[in-house]
Amino acid sequence: MNNTATNSKRQLWKFHGGIHVPDNKEQSSRNSIEPAKLPSCLVLPLKQHVGSAALPIVEIGQRVLKGELIAESTAFISAPIHAPTSGIVTEISDALTPHPSKLASACITIKPDGEDKWIDIAESKTNLDELTLDSLAEIIGNAGIVGLGGATFPSSVKASTKNINTLILNGAECEPYITCDDRLMREHAEKIINSAAIIKRVLGANECLIGIEDNKPEAIAELQRVVSKSGHSGIDVVTIPTLYPSGSEKQLIKILTGQEIPTGSRPTEIGIVCFNVATAAAIYDAVTSSRPMISRIVTITGDGVKRPCNIEALLGTPISELIAQAGGYSDSAEKLIIGGPMMGFTVETDQLPLTKSVNCLLVVSESEIPTAGPGMACIRCSECASVCPSSLLPQQMYWHSRAQNLEKAEEYNLSDCIECGCCSHVCPAQIPLVQYFRSTKTAIDEYNEANAKNERARLRNEARTARLEKLDAEKREKSRLKKEAMQKKKAAAAAKAAAEEGGKTPEEEAIEAAKSRVAETSEASKPRNTENLTAEQQQQIDQAEARRKADSAEPSSASEEK
Repeated sequence: MNNTATNSKRQLWKFHGGIHVPDNKEQSSRNSIEPAKLPSCLVLPLKQHVGSAALPIVEIGQRVLKGELIAESTAFISAPIHAPTSGIVTEISDALTPHPSKLASACITIKPDGEDKWIDIAESKTNLDELTLDSLAEIIGNAGIVGLGGATFPSSVKASTKNINTLILNGAECEPYITCDDRLMREHAEKIINSAAIIKRVLGANECLIGIEDNKPEAIAELQRVVSKSGHSGIDVVTIPTLYPSGSEKQLIKILTGQEIPTGSRPTEIGIVCFNVATAAAIYDAVTSSRPMISRIVTITGDGVKRPCNIEALLGTPISELIAQAGGYSDSAEKLIIGGPMMGFTVETDQLPLTKSVNCLLVVSESEIPTAGPGMACIRCSECASVCPSSLLPQQMYWHSRAQNLEKAEEYNLSDCIECGCCSHVCPAQIPLVQYFRSTKTAIDEYNEANAKNERARLRNEARTARLEKLDAEKREKSRLKKEAMQKKKAAAAAKAAAEEGGKTPEEEAIEAAKSRVAETSEASKPRNTENLTAEQQQQIDQAEARRKADSAEPSSASEEK
């Protein structure tokens, strides 16, 4: 089903489900982006991205400079960490981080020295016209750039993909309250468009589509103005209807191209790469200025803060200090949410660091987001299925998640759930469906990891057994060869000793013994008592001898006759 009402230039498609929710964006979108104050300390988690955690390469007490590499990536899907400012490394230990698990993870703590001194970082000398796929991916990877829309997937992996037809920049920003991308598009449109042109050319894409919801007219107008002025071809700013969650990657791809991503697949498999607009801006900084990712724009909003705004802050900055810069908590502050009201999660403390994944600090009052009451029994109304943008069956997923039937939950494609919260939002029984789904996903990951660990242990045990058997066989073979060598050595020594004494060698003695046995056998076979024979006995002997001679002569005669 298509919809062309909101964009006269390009056909648009609809995805299944979705909901309309109040924007609440005007609170924080009124003013320009502010630079954050230099924090009192920086706490930098080693895992701020999808994939393997980074590995620290600094020590406690070491002085670091702004932009210096302090933790390197350890796998293809990983991202390094850089020092956001100059200072001293004071601690490398576990600390609480803004994550739904609410567990501590390994972090590097830096005490700023107030100088904010950069490493020697020269302007990029890369000829943009000669930039290749490999060199672009390397630059992005070295800069530690990840998806800033919330997914935090390492951008270098996407940038190294071949056979791409369509590049999509995601400027939809569909989550209520969040406006950091809106302000970025308004204030840095040229950076975004120039980045789009670079990425599009290097990927070899035929087109670049920038999707923006129609509730951001200023951003749309500014990007369209820059595209017209720049002269870049193949870049289209596309206005899409405001419908949550149109900013989700799969849903945005469906809206703009009509294509659906198969279960278990990635957009790159159908020739599409999607970057958030903030990610594109970070890529431009890395390519043109060799600037690593050390900061991000974060929205601080809600009735619970006195002055909602957008701040560009250093990664690792304590959330408490960012809220203080936004005027502090108001009297109506009730709850602190990391992210938006739909996909965010509540935390009990503001003593947490800003990470690459945090795009919003939402402090709400009780009237804004009332505390949910206890969940009631499912009434099987199917409202959850009707609004699910992934066309799933949340009711069935809920039953199996609640029963911890992991296999059945997977059969209902739980992995395709984007945790948008639409199902929970419309559920009349107030069942926290997303919480169930997140918990079950974690259980599945743990189960799969345990199985993988067991499989690795089995393979290691089999390899060890095979190795020990091989070593044992080699040991036996060596023992056999050694024994044979000793026997040969003894025989040679005996032969040498016999030769020196003038005697016979063992071989010669064996030959003589054999000859003696043959002679004895021959002697025993000779006739006995041949003396003092009677005339009759002698006659019998003569007759037998004559017969033997006659028998031996017959073959010769037969041969002559022939």
